[in-house]
Amino acid sequence: MSMILAVHDAYSQILAQVGNPTPEAPPASEKLLKLVRYFTWFVLLSGVMGITYAGGRFAWEKWSGGGLESPKMVAGAMIGGIIATSAGTIMNAVIT
Repeated sequence: MSMILAVHDAYSQILAQVGNPTPEAPPASEKLLKLVRYFTWFVLLSGVMGITYAGGRFAWEKWSGGGLESPKMVAGAMIGGIIATSAGTIMNAVIT
């Protein structure tokens, strides 16, 4: 039992010397962040276009008297948009 306590004390001393590092952006991270911003813009644009298309199709299906498939499309686009725009918040909750 005393050997376990000695090992624990040794690890505690080593970990106390490590400290708490501050986060720092890696070199050339600005280009990667620019790519992420472009991707975010594309996801938001595609979500708006998907909802617009589904709304137009909903109106056409209602006018022509066909089966209503477009409400599923609208719901799918909205759920996808919610997940896409909250991805950063979700990742922060998972990581921390």
